[in-house]
Amino acid sequence: MTHEIFPHIEVHPDVRFGKPVLKGTRVPVDLIVGKIAGGMTVEEVMTEYGLTRDQVLATLQYAAKLVAEEELAMAA
Repeated sequence: MTHEIFPHIEVHPDVRFGKPVLKGTRVPVDLIVGKIAGGMTVEEVMTEYGLTRDQVLATLQYAAKLVAEEELAMAA
């Protein structure tokens, strides 16, 4: 069963081991975020993976949401 966890982002246990992917694709969110972090432009990622601008930006928004919600336990 597929679950949409964020706009344009879904998980399915049988697709990429249940990792978040762009809806209707097998393209994992972490791959796209990594490509942008590695210096690719949004346009290059769009062309390389056949994605829309909204899909690429959704991966960045999803990653930002995860970081914003993350709580770290700092050892004293």
